[in-house]
Amino acid sequence: MGKLTALVIDYYDGESAAGTEFRRLLNNLLNNSEASETGRAILVTSSTTGEGKSTIASNLVITAAIYKQKRTLLIDADLRRPSIYKQFGLNRNGGLTDVVEGRAKLEDCIRLTSIPNLSVLTSGAPSSDPTRLFHSDGIHRVIEAARFYFDLIIIDCAPVIPVSDSLLLGRDTDGTLMVIKAGETPREVCKRACDLVVEAGATLLGVALNDMKEALPYYYNYRYYGYQYLPKK
Repeated sequence: MGKLTALVIDYYDGESAAGTEFRRLLNNLLNNSEASETGRAILVTSSTTGEGKSTIASNLVITAAIYKQKRTLLIDADLRRPSIYKQFGLNRNGGLTDVVEGRAKLEDCIRLTSIPNLSVLTSGAPSSDPTRLFHSDGIHRVIEAARFYFDLIIIDCAPVIPVSDSLLLGRDTDGTLMVIKAGETPREVCKRACDLVVEAGATLLGVALNDMKEALPYYYNYRYYGYQYLPKK
């Protein structure tokens, strides 16, 4: 597994206002998700498309690897519109679907990045039936296996409203973060998405608000400014 230079890494600035907010967001997520003997897995999703969930997931893993020095893995489980491989400058093939469908071994598909402690598992070859994969035990087995090798696993998955992928996968994780596009996602859509997560039996850790209107370079064309967490019951 060779090291690669990644675009999202090139634009990451831990001393920026956004970098500070990502450290705060990560701390809140870790403090409000259940610790386990093996690695912790957190799913990142959104209510609909275009809300910035993949960008937030990417920056969270970079933050964890640099500032928490945790062995961190980013899994692209958005099998319908994968983008993590683009953000990290990788080939999508040789990833999650290939492991689930038995074409490759997990350890052979995990890619190291130029940041110590940070690895990526891309979405893999396109699947003709993603729904079938999420209803099988395959992705669950991948997450459970990854827990033994990594301290923190961040999983980017499809939006909640259009498809059920995140609802099925959320039960296999220690919590779900919902990403909402501030000022554009209708309140009732956000509420419906959050209700669906809870009804599916997953733990909703909170909601992150993204403002996509401020002009910043490429992957930083947003201003992250808010996070709400739900108290444990």
